[in-house]
Amino acid sequence: MNNLRRKALLGAGCFSLALIGTAHAGGLERGGYNIDLLFDPAPVAGELSGTYVMPERKIKNAVDTDTSSALIPPGGRGGGDLNSRSGSADDSESYFVPRMGIKVGVGDHLDCMGDYSQPWGIHSAPGLDWAGANSNIETKIESENFAATCSYKMDAGKGQFRFIGGVFYQDISGFKERLVQDFTGSGVPLSGVGRIDLEGNGVGWRIGAAYEIPEIALRASLVYNSEVDLGDVTGDVDLTQVGRGVIPVIGTASMPQSVEFKVQSGIAPGWLAFGSVKWVDWSVLQIVNFCAVGAPVACTYGGPSFITSLDLLYRDGWTVSGGIGHKFNDRWSAAATLTWDRGTTTGLSTQTDTWTVGAGASFSPNKNVEVRFGGAIGILTSGSVGVVSDEAGIPHGTDVSYDFGDDLVTALSASFKVKW
Repeated sequence: MNNLRRKALLGAGCFSLALIGTAHAGGLERGGYNIDLLFDPAPVAGELSGTYVMPERKIKNAVDTDTSSALIPPGGRGGGDLNSRSGSADDSESYFVPRMGIKVGVGDHLDCMGDYSQPWGIHSAPGLDWAGANSNIETKIESENFAATCSYKMDAGKGQFRFIGGVFYQDISGFKERLVQDFTGSGVPLSGVGRIDLEGNGVGWRIGAAYEIPEIALRASLVYNSEVDLGDVTGDVDLTQVGRGVIPVIGTASMPQSVEFKVQSGIAPGWLAFGSVKWVDWSVLQIVNFCAVGAPVACTYGGPSFITSLDLLYRDGWTVSGGIGHKFNDRWSAAATLTWDRGTTTGLSTQTDTWTVGAGASFSPNKNVEVRFGGAIGILTSGSVGVVSDEAGIPHGTDVSYDFGDDLVTALSASFKVKW
């Protein structure tokens, strides 16, 4: 293996190890988008990777701030007084983020990659026995993304310039459960739990450019990923445990556009510095209304056809990461990273700023196989949840208030790559 190829592989390995630091970001981000495999210099390369993330977000000082009940005239939406229940809860659940892809070089100028990933997701499960159960018992959103991306490269100065383009298809699904009405002590043989199940899909595209000088392991790339219009997000609201039936609902939503800049360069023999800046348009997700299917009136918050909503009120996300990598020999290299992710919450969720330190190693027993493994530890910063008004002045988050402190997040990652 020549020296030029070793430098290129060192760069690819460090970027992949750095991804563990961004595994728990704001909004609905899980694995996000990643096209690093496209830059592998091998004619054919396949990769399988996975990251297991363990956030430990804990809720405290929870108060049921809407104690009204539909059972007591004049009625209300609060579901009853839950302040006799616990004021604390474990909010977050661990999750696994898989990714697989294959890249093929076509001649000297064209590279194409197909990949499967799960870019978006969230899983919050504080349960039924806390004071905010009328806001959330469990919320889970999952995604699947199938993408095809190609680049065309040409000589430019001392290096090569690439044009990058691609398309991707996304499927988004999920559910939310909350206590609609507390029937405790009423003699009513129902749980009072309501559930909404949803699904939508759409197509997006990406465009970008990159410049590389392999002799010094230099690479700079800028990639734009479009918004994904999910069109009609459809599902059902199940109120059978509240004495009502199942209501088909419909709404509209889009997954955010994003822009990411990455750069790396050799700084000494065997040493590489790298960094990235990413912006994600999470503010596209504000209040997502769901109304009864077939209703003759427009779907507006609180309107005559309104059934429920997902109240997010996100702000845009920013992620900044930097690190350093070192190649010890032809078999071993390692990298360490520091990542800051700006929280997307405006007061309706626990998604505050996150600071993460990650480290990993890469082992190549021969020129055709590469194994990477790493870990990360980070701080989820403190904050509180309460009433927040949208742009129209409508208050949201009126059902519960609570605090949370600085909490821990950890992650483990591994990948296996084969090259021909």
